[in-house]
Amino acid sequence: MDDDGRERLIREELLAGNLPDALRHTVPVQVTGTVVVSHTPQIVVCVLPDYLAIGSDGNSLIAPMRLATALSIARNFGFILPTPTIVDAIYAQAGVKLRPQPLPAGSWMRSTEYYLRHNALIVTQRDAVHAFADVLTAGHKKDLVLTNRLWANPERVAIYGWQRPGGEPIQPLSTVHGARYADYSHGVRLVSEIAYVDGQQHRLLDLLEDTSLAKTLNSEGPLHSASALIDRLTTGVVAPRVAPRVAAAPARPLL
Repeated sequence: MDDDGRERLIREELLAGNLPDALRHTVPVQVTGTVVVSHTPQIVVCVLPDYLAIGSDGNSLIAPMRLATALSIARNFGFILPTPTIVDAIYAQAGVKLRPQPLPAGSWMRSTEYYLRHNALIVTQRDAVHAFADVLTAGHKKDLVLTNRLWANPERVAIYGWQRPGGEPIQPLSTVHGARYADYSHGVRLVSEIAYVDGQQHRLLDLLEDTSLAKTLNSEGPLHSASALIDRLTTGVVAPRVAPRVAAAPARPLL
């Protein structure tokens, strides 16, 4: 099977529901914000306990995939990708922290053989610590992430993470690779479109655009025109950038 065929199959299997039961629920991750109007908001995002995988709880493969595939699957399930800040929060609060296990670099990094080989290493790690499949787990893959850098590089994929013990990422935020690139080290962690601020429900994309709250969820500050950016990256159509909300009129803070 060539890369395109593999990518189609990954998408079809996940959208058909061929994924572990452990990935059918979310885990809360709390992000504490900076003071807003004499108040420190508590933001809770809801994330999958592990990276997207095909198969069952007892026999699954974490599936690296292209950016457009990941975004399409996320949209169908009512999720988005994380920001680097959310990736850091997930690692900090993970009940199971696995050490990164890089494999030798080369063109074969994109092969199905390497996907399987790295997955087997992760299974061995999890078995050694007797990790339950539904416990929040991090450290074993790089994340596909959302960033404002993708406005300037719409034909690239943004990756970040693969934290060493202590939280330092092997992979700083990067948009070096093209959007069709995927290798064994990549994982897709889905984050629910619904988040909570001090217990009140909000659209996560609204929070990421909000001038007061976005800095809590994204070290870059507001993710400009987040919905339009995701649309562009999912379809591959390079449309003109939509002006940030704050450029047209001051955004009304959610708090």
